[in-house]
Amino acid sequence: MEEYRFITLRERPELKNTAAEWFNDKWGVPTEAYLECMDAYLSGDTELGWYLCLCGDEIVGGMGVIENDFHDRPDLTPNVCAVYTEKEHRCRGIAGRLLNLTVEDLRSKGISPAYLITDHDSFYERYGWEFFCMVQGDGEDEPARMYIHR
Repeated sequence: MEEYRFITLRERPELKNTAAEWFNDKWGVPTEAYLECMDAYLSGDTELGWYLCLCGDEIVGGMGVIENDFHDRPDLTPNVCAVYTEKEHRCRGIAGRLLNLTVEDLRSKGISPAYLITDHDSFYERYGWEFFCMVQGDGEDEPARMYIHR
């Protein structure tokens, strides 16, 4: 059985560049955009953080929290973003543990509720998220599902 460690980026700030490149590889958002958000988090300018699952020293899962995940509802903030687990590590509860870590960390800082957009229609409910409304993603033809965790 592989051993997973769930951390905030503040616990391992030396992973910042590796994490930014990892997220860029998964989502195609420029590495510089991730670095900007991570720098703000690491410097204490924001409490909207970045969360990783490590297997050894390898990142196998991760997500972040940003003000707005490229949609038309700036009032629905903050947004969990960039949720990803490597294919070979899926179905082991990694995303669920990261979601719980993220929500608990935000709540400990007085930040609640949290939102996320997704095209999944049942995954997030397992972890206490509820469908909230439809939002229009930037440059998207179809509206996306917005979830809330209270």
